[in-house]
Amino acid sequence: MSGPAPEGVAPTISFDDFLKVDIRVGQVVSAEAFPQARKPAFKLAIDFGPDIGVKKSSAQITVHYTPDQLVGRKVAAVVNFPPRQIGPFMSEVLTLGFPDAAGEVVLVGVDREVPVGGRLF
Repeated sequence: MSGPAPEGVAPTISFDDFLKVDIRVGQVVSAEAFPQARKPAFKLAIDFGPDIGVKKSSAQITVHYTPDQLVGRKVAAVVNFPPRQIGPFMSEVLTLGFPDAAGEVVLVGVDREVPVGGRLF
């Protein structure tokens, strides 16, 4: 592929650049309201299996999900970004989603059973 990227599309990267982003599947083990966040969000604890363990994430997903709907759900997250302070909460992973037509987050998930900790390829 050559030439400029279409408008709104990120520039072309190498496969080695893609491999630097560690995206794993995890299972939400707890979800609770995060009233201290500037934008409505939940505090999630996500189990990524024995190699990575349980990590915390702040996720702005309150429009389409409730805490009860999230517990037990498989989600995808970037696990190798540095932790980020969100108010009084340290978010350790970036939970991934796509915007719906109104710009609200719809979580990335899997459509078959997979073990937690699996890496996206």
